[in-house]
Amino acid sequence: MSGAEEKYWVGFDLGGTKMMAKVYDGRFETVGRERRKTKAHEGADAGVERIAGTIHKALDEAGVDAEHVAGIGCGVPGPLDIDKGILLNLPNLGWKDVRLKKALQDEFGCPVAVANDVDAGTYGEYVSGAGKGARSVLGVFPGTGIGGGFVYDGRILRGKRYSCLEIGHCQVVSDGALCGCGRRGCLETVASRLSVAAGAAAAAHRGEAPHLVESVGMDISNIKSGALADSIAAGDRAVETIVRGAARWLGIAIANVVNLLAPDIVVLGGGMVEAMPDLFLEETAAAAHARVMPSFEKAFDVRIAELGDDATALGAAAWVRDSLEAK
Repeated sequence: MSGAEEKYWVGFDLGGTKMMAKVYDGRFETVGRERRKTKAHEGADAGVERIAGTIHKALDEAGVDAEHVAGIGCGVPGPLDIDKGILLNLPNLGWKDVRLKKALQDEFGCPVAVANDVDAGTYGEYVSGAGKGARSVLGVFPGTGIGGGFVYDGRILRGKRYSCLEIGHCQVVSDGALCGCGRRGCLETVASRLSVAAGAAAAAHRGEAPHLVESVGMDISNIKSGALADSIAAGDRAVETIVRGAARWLGIAIANVVNLLAPDIVVLGGGMVEAMPDLFLEETAAAAHARVMPSFEKAFDVRIAELGDDATALGAAAWVRDSLEAK
């Protein structure tokens, strides 16, 4: 078992289908991990017990006693009350008013910090990934929706109670398509995987994406990021045009954030970017650099995320460590 003088940190990533706990030593090397299905249908109380059990299992693998854990950081989908650590309403899980921070503090007897999962992922890239060494980092993660996070001068940018940087709901098309949030023309309506899949399905229906039809058909639910990448590689030009268009829209929205907050690094992540990194880097960077103020053109770099699935857990653990040290 661990020595009493050693500090360990736990990072936890809660997703709609999976959850993962990672244990880090004082040098922030991974010493234990556990990954399980979320099983959200079992309810919030069972979910909190499952979260605690996953952390215990990761600690067991690491050979670390719970009393030697200096802090636990959790990255969770919003909306949430950050300071109180309450998961207010998680529609993808069906959980409401879950007092996760208190539950884990009671269970493990150590400080707990709860952050938005995209904020945590961006912080992870800032600490150990594509944004390492930067002053400020913007993270943009297109998936089913489009998440954003911002580390400004070493701190996660946030509102009084809630997380911010809802870049997916910035309006980019005047009176555009209806978004899931209830507004029109949001970035998610033109650049999320769901919007890209809808466009690809329409192209397939018109006979313009034969390879996509052959591999997964025209059901939007089957048109995942990997299927889009395979379709483009096989020669479906219509699908490539749709994806490149989405990547350019991302660049347009990113340019607006650069003009406002001037990050050193913009990190692109998420499933679509991981499946087609060269395409997204090319199109998104070009669109962003072409639309910022001229004085900002060479002031920032666009990079692909480096940490993959580990970003949120690492970022959450680093955030609780750095928050405690700052105090």
